[in-house]
Amino acid sequence: MLRALLVLLLAANVAFFAWTQGWLDAVTGLRAQGDREPERLQQQQHPERLTLVSPQTAKALQTRACLELGPVEGAEALHGLQAQLDKAGVAAGEWQDIASEVAGVWAVATIKFPNKEFQTRKEETYKRLKISYEYLDGPADEMPSMVLSRHASEKAATDQVEALSQRALKGLRVLPLQAPKALHLLRFAQADGGLQARLAAIKNGGSLNLKPCAAEVAAAAASAAASSAQAPASGASR
Repeated sequence: MLRALLVLLLAANVAFFAWTQGWLDAVTGLRAQGDREPERLQQQQHPERLTLVSPQTAKALQTRACLELGPVEGAEALHGLQAQLDKAGVAAGEWQDIASEVAGVWAVATIKFPNKEFQTRKEETYKRLKISYEYLDGPADEMPSMVLSRHASEKAATDQVEALSQRALKGLRVLPLQAPKALHLLRFAQADGGLQARLAAIKNGGSLNLKPCAAEVAAAAASAAASSAQAPASGASR
C-alpha cells in the first residue's frame, strides 16, 4: 500500500513539473504561464506610442476620394511606380491599372533635299498641284524635308505614297515620327486621407500628376450646371 502511494506521489510530481514547463498545455487546455506569456505581452498596446489627433484631422483622414496617379509610359516605368507604392506601404489591392495606347504617327515626306534648287522645284510642283505641305521639324539628319500628310498607321502612310505616285510624284517616303506607346494610369477609387497624403508625397517626388478621377470631375461639373440651371427658376417662383 505504501509502495503504491509513493508511486502515485511520484507520478503527480512528474505531471506537475511537466505542466509548469508548458508541456501539457495542449492536453489540459490550461496555460502554465497564464497571462504572463511573451505572446500576450507583445499584443498589448503601448499608450506612449499612441498619438491623439483633433476631430478635424480625424475627419480628414476618414474622407475618401477617387484619385488618379500618372500616367506613366511603358512597362518599365509602371514597375518603377509600383516599387514606390510598395515602399510607401500602399497595397496592390488599393489601385487599378487603367492601360491605354497612344497611336503612332507616320508621315508621307519627301526625301532630304540635296540643295536649294531641288527644294525650290519641289515647292513649285506642290503649289501647282495644290498639295499642302509643311517643313519637317525633326531630326537634323532628315532636314530639310517636307511633310505632306500624317497618318495613324504605317499602312495608311504607305497607301498615300502609292496614291501620290500615280500622279507622277516621286521622291516620297514613309517617315516614322512617333512610335506607338502604352500609357498606364493608376486609379485609387477609395483613397482615404492617409493614402492621399502618401500619394501626394510620391507625386511631389517625381514628375507625376495626381488629380481627381475623370468621372468625379464630370459628375461635379454636371451637378454645378444643374444647380445653376435651377437657381433662376427658384428666384422666379418667389
